Amino acid sequence: MNKSELAQKLAERTNLSKTDASKAVEALFSTNGIIAEQLRGGGKVQITGFGSFETRHRDARTGRNPRTGKEINIAASTNAAFRAGKGLKDAIGTGGVGGAAGGATGGVGGARGGAGGAVGGR
Repeated sequence: MNKSELAQKLAERTNLSKTDASKAVEALFSTNGIIAEQLRGGGKVQITGFGSFETRHRDARTGRNPRTGKEINIAASTNAAFRAGKGLKDAIGTGGVGGAAGGATGGVGGARGGAGGAVGGR
């Protein structure tokens, strides 16, 4: 589901116009939105029953280029992360959000991929 589809669903469920729903989604999730603004300021966004958005700092470290085996310096970074709350975990029935949706193996801030993960996206 992308932002446009999310706005459409929000409009249907809340009786908002699609324009107003789009504005609400944009206000929350854009790069200048409420969540990003809070994270840039070092804050955390907790939505009870759903989850928490936070930043995680990684210190500078030495890595290895997998092709050449040569050591490389990896700069320190701060990434956005999402941790699913109990309500969301229970709602999807897995006890944890894995795969592409988040958690330890992928998704936003996951240890091995997805947006902001250690191996995957940025």
